Amino acid sequence: VQLVESGGGLVQPGGSLRLSCAASGFSFSSYAMSWYRQAPGKGRELVAAISSAGGSPNYADSMKGRFTISRDNAKNTVYLQMNSLKPEDAAVYLCNARRGFQVYWGQGTQVTVSS
Repeated sequence: VQLVESGGGLVQPGGSLRLSCAASGFSFSSYAMSWYRQAPGKGRELVAAISSAGGSPNYADSMKGRFTISRDNAKNTVYLQMNSLKPEDAAVYLCNARRGFQVYWGQGTQVTVSS
């Protein structure tokens, strides 16, 4: 099982990034997918989640209107489009797959928001 995140990097405040998480080794289309983030010294925080079929996206309040989660089950990939980035969005962003009690995590991709 692998979840491989990509697309992180350094961006200026107000900028955008698109994160990707490529999945392999399990039945991707039957798993709900989520993005979490963890900043230094802070706990892991749910960013956004999407159902196995791609419906019912939900977001943490501070991300609503700025972030969009989507998935392509044909490509076994989930995305996170992040717009209007703020310095407080800087963190390691991790991909999560869940079906019942079965949970998988990726290693994360670093997002830095700085001028």
